[in-house]
Amino acid sequence: MKIHEYQGKQIFARYGIPIPKGYPCLSAEEAGSAAARLIEETKVPVVVVKAQIHAGGRGKGGGVKVVKGGAEEAKAVAVKLLGMQLVTHQTGPEGQKVRRLYVEQGLDIARELYLGLVVDREKRRIAVMASTEGGVEIEKVAAETPEKILTEHVDPAVGLAGYQARKLAFGLRLGEGSPDPKLTVSEFVSIVTKLATLFEKEDCSLCEVNPLIVTKQGKVVALDAKLNFDDNASGRHKDWNELMDRDEEDPVELEAKEAGLSYVSLDGDIGCLVNGAGLAMATMDIIKHHGGTPANFLDVGGGATKEQVTKAFKMILTSPKVKGIFVNIFGGIMRCDVIAEGVVAATRELGLKVPLVVRLEGTNVEEGKRILATSGLRIEAADGMGDGAKRIVAAVRAA
Repeated sequence: MKIHEYQGKQIFARYGIPIPKGYPCLSAEEAGSAAARLIEETKVPVVVVKAQIHAGGRGKGGGVKVVKGGAEEAKAVAVKLLGMQLVTHQTGPEGQKVRRLYVEQGLDIARELYLGLVVDREKRRIAVMASTEGGVEIEKVAAETPEKILTEHVDPAVGLAGYQARKLAFGLRLGEGSPDPKLTVSEFVSIVTKLATLFEKEDCSLCEVNPLIVTKQGKVVALDAKLNFDDNASGRHKDWNELMDRDEEDPVELEAKEAGLSYVSLDGDIGCLVNGAGLAMATMDIIKHHGGTPANFLDVGGGATKEQVTKAFKMILTSPKVKGIFVNIFGGIMRCDVIAEGVVAATRELGLKVPLVVRLEGTNVEEGKRILATSGLRIEAADGMGDGAKRIVAAVRAA
């Protein structure tokens, strides 16, 4: 689950991490008022108006504007930003509509750094990454100048050690050019330590500050905040529902989550309905192997009901790019006849117009095949997983 920058900064503030003063806004009038309030409170005539979407690269896409002309100019900038389709390297060419803004105080920036925390699955630890190349996509730095990325791993038993935080600070040469090197290093060590604590306690999958800035006064401030939460920990965080911006989420993925299904939208044209995450991954692989492209990952789980299967089928068909559907079921706990009933019900209700190939194997497989065969619908049966993949790829190509 992703949240907006201003929400991430609110969480930062709870952990004592320095952030610029700012206010979220839903209208141009609110943005103008927020700018006037910030100028009055900080005595600094510069504010920054930031589009709030769940994607990086907002600045390059034109979604971050520095305003030096006061509240009226901030309001005019907000009018242009609100409602625009902001296109960045993470949104894709279709972009994302801007519905929220964040108006923030301007700061004197001396240096821009990168600081990020992720789960290193190979080492099974939290990895803390830092770089002197702040304000730049970290993927670009990793590809072109990987030596500029410093990494420390957090021991889960003791947390991030003080020497590790200081090692990152010295590796970034934070004391150089600072009017108070001791203060700058100390503030960085404090911030990175608090971020490591936040990452664990808030069950994050990503925590990124890009850029983390050093001001001309030597202060270290989080100028950005990007937090992703691990959905598997949602049971421990009831407040996440309040942080979710439904306008930023894929509506089909939200619907699937509410129905108790695992669904991820992809870019292909062959819809997949499978039970079990491993089988779903293998199904997508074999479709690719035979020259097709999956339109989704959809795992109905081991104990799905007829209603859930029908719901899953409908979700696949909501995508206009789907030109064929492959149902691949191995019935262990899941019964093949339940799957067959759901497929038939959904097909009749929706008036299916794309090719449909079904492979069933396992519990009650003969009854499941009988239901499909006697349905009177255009459902093509497959003898195995490979055969089913070949059939659906061929059908989509011929369509």
